Amino acid sequence: MSDWLIVLILGIVEGITEFLPVSSTGHLLIAERIMTNLGWLAPNHWLVHASDTKDLFNVVIQCGAVIAVLPLFPQRLYKFVFEIRERETQDYLLKILVAFGITGAGGLVIDHFKIKLPEQLAPVAWALLLGGIVFLVVEFFLRGKKLGTHITWSIVLAVGLGQLVAAIFPGASRSGTTIMLSLLLGLSRPAATEFSFLVGIPTMLAAGGYKIFKTIHHPDPLAPHENWNLVLLATVVAAVVSFIAVKWLLRYVQTHTFNAFGWYRIALAIGIFILIARG
Repeated sequence: MSDWLIVLILGIVEGITEFLPVSSTGHLLIAERIMTNLGWLAPNHWLVHASDTKDLFNVVIQCGAVIAVLPLFPQRLYKFVFEIRERETQDYLLKILVAFGITGAGGLVIDHFKIKLPEQLAPVAWALLLGGIVFLVVEFFLRGKKLGTHITWSIVLAVGLGQLVAAIFPGASRSGTTIMLSLLLGLSRPAATEFSFLVGIPTMLAAGGYKIFKTIHHPDPLAPHENWNLVLLATVVAAVVSFIAVKWLLRYVQTHTFNAFGWYRIALAIGIFILIARG
Protein backbone atom coordinates (compact mmCIF):
# COMPACT_ATOMS: atom_id res chain seq x y z
CA MET A 1 0.00 0.00 0.00
CA SER A 2 1.27 3.48 -0.84
CA ASP A 3 2.50 5.71 1.98
CA TRP A 4 -0.02 8.47 1.26
CA LEU A 5 -2.93 6.06 1.77
CA ILE A 6 -1.40 4.73 4.98
CA VAL A 7 -0.99 8.20 6.48
CA LEU A 8 -4.49 9.11 5.28
CA ILE A 9 -5.91 6.21 7.31
CA LEU A 10 -3.81 7.14 10.35
CA GLY A 11 -4.90 10.78 10.06
CA ILE A 12 -8.55 9.72 10.10
CA VAL A 13 -7.98 7.47 13.12
CA GLU A 14 -6.18 10.26 14.96
CA GLY A 15 -8.87 12.81 14.14
CA ILE A 16 -11.67 10.61 15.44
CA THR A 17 -9.96 9.45 18.62
CA GLU A 18 -7.82 12.37 19.84
CA PHE A 19 -10.58 13.98 21.89
CA LEU A 20 -12.99 11.09 22.31
CA PRO A 21 -12.25 9.32 25.63
CA VAL A 22 -11.00 6.16 23.92
CA SER A 23 -7.23 6.80 23.48
CA SER A 24 -5.79 8.05 20.20
CA THR A 25 -2.40 6.48 21.00
CA GLY A 26 -4.04 3.10 21.48
CA HIS A 27 -6.05 3.34 18.28
CA LEU A 28 -3.06 4.45 16.21
CA LEU A 29 -1.09 1.48 17.54
CA ILE A 30 -3.97 -0.87 16.77
CA ALA A 31 -4.32 0.57 13.25
CA GLU A 32 -0.58 0.10 12.63
CA ARG A 33 -0.70 -3.50 13.84
CA ILE A 34 -3.74 -4.30 11.68
CA MET A 35 -2.13 -2.82 8.58
CA THR A 36 1.08 -4.72 9.31
CA ASN A 37 -0.76 -8.03 9.74
CA LEU A 38 -2.70 -7.46 6.52
CA GLY A 39 0.54 -6.84 4.67
CA TRP A 40 -0.31 -3.20 3.94
CA LEU A 41 2.53 -1.98 6.14
CA ALA A 42 5.96 -3.63 5.98
CA PRO A 43 7.47 -4.62 9.37
CA ASN A 44 10.51 -2.43 8.63
CA HIS A 45 8.42 0.57 7.52
CA TRP A 46 9.40 3.88 9.17
CA LEU A 47 5.99 4.12 10.87
CA VAL A 48 6.73 0.88 12.70
CA HIS A 49 10.49 0.42 12.85
CA ALA A 50 11.90 3.94 13.38
CA SER A 51 10.56 4.92 16.79
CA ASP A 52 11.78 8.54 16.76
CA THR A 53 10.33 9.20 13.31
CA LYS A 54 7.11 7.44 14.24
CA ASP A 55 6.79 9.39 17.51
CA LEU A 56 7.33 12.68 15.69
CA PHE A 57 4.67 11.77 13.13
CA ASN A 58 2.14 10.89 15.84
CA VAL A 59 2.78 14.04 17.88
CA VAL A 60 2.59 16.40 14.90
CA ILE A 61 -0.72 15.02 13.62
CA GLN A 62 -2.06 15.28 17.18
CA CYS A 63 -1.24 19.00 17.03
CA GLY A 64 -3.35 19.29 13.89
CA ALA A 65 -6.28 17.64 15.62
CA VAL A 66 -5.88 19.95 18.63
CA ILE A 67 -5.75 23.19 16.63
CA ALA A 68 -8.91 22.22 14.78
CA VAL A 69 -11.07 22.34 17.93
CA LEU A 70 -10.33 26.01 18.69
CA PRO A 71 -13.21 27.35 16.55
CA LEU A 72 -15.61 25.12 18.49
CA PHE A 73 -15.25 27.31 21.60
CA PRO A 74 -16.10 30.76 20.17
CA GLN A 75 -17.60 32.17 23.36
CA ARG A 76 -14.63 31.13 25.48
CA LEU A 77 -12.13 32.46 22.94
CA TYR A 78 -14.06 35.72 22.69
CA LYS A 79 -13.77 36.16 26.45
CA PHE A 80 -10.04 35.41 26.39
CA VAL A 81 -9.49 38.09 23.74
CA PHE A 82 -12.05 40.80 24.48
CA GLU A 83 -13.03 40.21 28.12
CA ILE A 84 -9.66 39.35 29.58
CA ARG A 85 -10.07 42.05 32.23
CA GLU A 86 -13.07 40.25 33.67
CA ARG A 87 -12.26 38.44 36.90
CA GLU A 88 -14.13 35.28 35.86
CA THR A 89 -12.21 35.10 32.56
CA GLN A 90 -8.86 35.62 34.26
CA ASP A 91 -9.69 32.93 36.82
CA TYR A 92 -10.61 30.38 34.14
CA LEU A 93 -7.53 31.17 32.04
CA LEU A 94 -5.27 30.96 35.09
CA LYS A 95 -6.65 27.51 35.92
CA ILE A 96 -5.98 26.31 32.37
CA LEU A 97 -2.40 27.56 32.61
CA VAL A 98 -1.83 25.99 36.04
CA ALA A 99 -3.14 22.60 34.88
CA PHE A 100 -0.92 22.91 31.81
CA GLY A 101 2.04 23.88 34.01
CA ILE A 102 1.57 20.80 36.20
CA THR A 103 1.50 18.58 33.13
CA GLY A 104 4.45 20.36 31.51
CA ALA A 105 6.69 20.07 34.57
CA GLY A 106 5.76 16.45 35.10
CA GLY A 107 6.15 15.71 31.40
CA LEU A 108 9.77 16.89 31.45
CA VAL A 109 10.47 14.53 34.34
CA ILE A 110 8.76 11.66 32.52
CA ASP A 111 10.75 12.36 29.35
CA HIS A 112 14.07 12.68 31.22
CA PHE A 113 13.69 9.42 33.15
CA LYS A 114 11.84 7.59 30.35
CA ILE A 115 8.93 6.77 32.67
CA LYS A 116 6.50 5.24 30.21
CA LEU A 117 5.10 1.83 29.46
CA PRO A 118 5.98 0.43 26.02
CA GLU A 119 3.43 1.06 23.28
CA GLN A 120 2.45 -2.59 22.92
CA LEU A 121 -0.99 -4.10 22.46
CA ALA A 122 -1.21 -5.79 25.87
CA PRO A 123 -0.63 -2.64 28.02
CA VAL A 124 -2.99 -0.67 25.74
CA ALA A 125 -5.68 -3.33 26.11
CA TRP A 126 -5.37 -3.30 29.91
CA ALA A 127 -5.59 0.49 29.98
CA LEU A 128 -8.65 0.44 27.72
CA LEU A 129 -10.31 -2.23 29.85
CA LEU A 130 -9.65 -0.59 33.21
CA GLY A 131 -10.64 2.84 31.87
CA GLY A 132 -13.88 1.45 30.50
CA ILE A 133 -14.77 -0.18 33.80
CA VAL A 134 -13.96 3.01 35.69
CA PHE A 135 -16.21 5.03 33.38
CA LEU A 136 -19.14 2.70 34.06
CA VAL A 137 -18.50 2.77 37.82
CA VAL A 138 -18.22 6.58 37.87
CA GLU A 139 -21.41 7.02 35.85
CA PHE A 140 -23.24 4.60 38.19
CA PHE A 141 -21.98 6.54 41.20
CA LEU A 142 -23.10 9.85 39.68
CA ARG A 143 -26.57 8.64 38.70
CA GLY A 144 -29.17 11.12 39.93
CA LYS A 145 -26.58 13.51 41.38
CA LYS A 146 -26.53 17.20 40.51
CA LEU A 147 -23.19 18.27 39.07
CA GLY A 148 -21.76 21.79 39.02
CA THR A 149 -19.98 23.95 36.47
CA HIS A 150 -17.37 25.67 38.66
CA ILE A 151 -13.74 24.66 38.09
CA THR A 152 -12.21 24.20 41.54
CA TRP A 153 -8.50 24.05 42.25
CA SER A 154 -8.90 20.37 43.10
CA ILE A 155 -10.16 19.80 39.56
CA VAL A 156 -7.21 21.80 38.16
CA LEU A 157 -4.76 19.58 40.05
CA ALA A 158 -6.59 16.42 39.01
CA VAL A 159 -6.63 17.39 35.34
CA GLY A 160 -2.93 18.25 35.37
CA LEU A 161 -2.03 14.95 37.01
CA GLY A 162 -4.52 13.04 34.87
CA GLN A 163 -2.72 14.10 31.73
CA LEU A 164 0.51 12.72 33.19
CA VAL A 165 -1.17 9.39 33.91
CA ALA A 166 -2.28 9.21 30.29
CA ALA A 167 1.25 10.04 29.13
CA ILE A 168 2.68 7.14 31.13
CA PHE A 169 0.02 4.56 30.28
CA PRO A 170 -0.68 4.28 26.51
CA GLY A 171 -4.36 3.53 26.08
CA ALA A 172 -5.48 5.41 29.18
CA SER A 173 -6.68 8.40 27.06
CA ARG A 174 -5.82 11.95 28.05
CA SER A 175 -9.36 13.23 27.64
CA GLY A 176 -10.87 10.11 29.20
CA THR A 177 -8.70 10.30 32.31
CA THR A 178 -9.16 14.03 32.87
CA ILE A 179 -12.91 13.99 32.23
CA MET A 180 -13.39 11.03 34.57
CA LEU A 181 -11.47 12.74 37.39
CA SER A 182 -13.43 15.96 36.87
CA LEU A 183 -16.73 14.06 37.06
CA LEU A 184 -15.64 12.42 40.31
CA LEU A 185 -14.95 15.87 41.73
CA GLY A 186 -18.46 17.04 40.91
CA LEU A 187 -18.07 18.79 37.56
CA SER A 188 -20.82 18.41 34.96
CA ARG A 189 -20.14 16.47 31.76
CA PRO A 190 -20.20 19.50 29.40
CA ALA A 191 -18.02 21.58 31.74
CA ALA A 192 -15.60 18.70 32.30
CA THR A 193 -15.34 18.07 28.56
CA GLU A 194 -14.71 21.73 27.75
CA PHE A 195 -12.05 22.21 30.43
CA SER A 196 -10.31 18.96 29.48
CA PHE A 197 -10.19 19.99 25.83
CA LEU A 198 -8.98 23.53 26.53
CA VAL A 199 -6.19 22.29 28.81
CA GLY A 200 -5.27 19.74 26.14
CA ILE A 201 -4.67 22.44 23.51
CA PRO A 202 -1.51 24.01 25.03
CA THR A 203 -0.44 20.61 26.35
CA MET A 204 -0.40 18.91 22.95
CA LEU A 205 1.00 21.94 21.14
CA ALA A 206 3.85 22.16 23.65
CA ALA A 207 4.52 18.41 23.33
CA GLY A 208 4.55 18.72 19.55
CA GLY A 209 6.87 21.73 19.59
CA TYR A 210 9.23 20.02 22.03
CA LYS A 211 9.34 16.85 19.94
CA ILE A 212 10.02 18.78 16.74
CA PHE A 213 12.78 20.78 18.47
CA LYS A 214 14.46 17.61 19.76
CA THR A 215 14.24 15.91 16.38
CA ILE A 216 15.74 18.85 14.50
CA HIS A 217 18.52 19.63 16.98
CA HIS A 218 19.29 16.06 18.12
CA PRO A 219 18.37 13.82 15.18
CA ASP A 220 18.79 10.07 15.32
CA PRO A 221 21.42 9.30 12.63
CA LEU A 222 19.95 5.81 12.16
CA ALA A 223 16.36 6.97 11.66
CA PRO A 224 15.03 7.85 8.19
CA HIS A 225 14.30 11.48 7.41
CA GLU A 226 10.74 12.60 8.05
CA ASN A 227 8.60 12.94 4.93
CA TRP A 228 7.02 16.30 5.72
CA ASN A 229 4.62 16.13 2.77
CA LEU A 230 3.08 12.99 4.25
CA VAL A 231 3.08 14.50 7.74
CA LEU A 232 1.26 17.56 6.39
CA LEU A 233 -1.32 15.38 4.66
CA ALA A 234 -2.02 13.38 7.83
CA THR A 235 -2.15 16.57 9.91
CA VAL A 236 -4.73 18.23 7.66
CA VAL A 237 -6.86 15.08 7.58
CA ALA A 238 -6.64 14.72 11.38
CA ALA A 239 -7.65 18.38 11.81
CA VAL A 240 -10.75 18.10 9.60
CA VAL A 241 -11.91 14.82 11.12
CA SER A 242 -11.19 16.05 14.67
CA PHE A 243 -13.32 19.15 14.11
CA ILE A 244 -16.26 16.96 13.10
CA ALA A 245 -15.76 14.47 15.95
CA VAL A 246 -15.47 17.12 18.66
CA LYS A 247 -18.44 19.08 17.35
CA TRP A 248 -20.48 15.89 17.66
CA LEU A 249 -19.13 15.06 21.12
CA LEU A 250 -19.89 18.52 22.54
CA ARG A 251 -23.53 18.04 21.54
CA TYR A 252 -23.56 14.44 22.74
CA VAL A 253 -22.46 15.17 26.32
CA GLN A 254 -25.28 17.69 26.74
CA THR A 255 -27.80 14.86 27.00
CA HIS A 256 -25.84 11.61 27.39
CA THR A 257 -23.55 9.91 29.86
CA PHE A 258 -20.15 8.37 29.04
CA ASN A 259 -21.46 4.81 29.46
CA ALA A 260 -21.29 4.12 25.71
CA PHE A 261 -17.58 4.96 25.69
CA GLY A 262 -17.03 2.72 28.72
CA TRP A 263 -18.65 -0.26 26.98
CA TYR A 264 -16.75 0.50 23.77
CA ARG A 265 -13.42 0.48 25.59
CA ILE A 266 -14.25 -2.82 27.29
CA ALA A 267 -15.34 -4.45 24.02
CA LEU A 268 -12.23 -3.22 22.19
CA ALA A 269 -9.96 -4.45 24.99
CA ILE A 270 -11.56 -7.89 24.91
CA GLY A 271 -11.11 -7.98 21.14
CA ILE A 272 -7.42 -7.13 21.50
CA PHE A 273 -6.91 -9.82 24.15
CA ILE A 274 -8.52 -12.38 21.82
CA LEU A 275 -6.25 -11.37 18.96
CA ILE A 276 -3.19 -11.56 21.22
CA ALA A 277 -4.20 -15.02 22.41
CA ARG A 278 -4.52 -16.17 18.81
CA GLY A 279 -1.11 -14.78 17.98
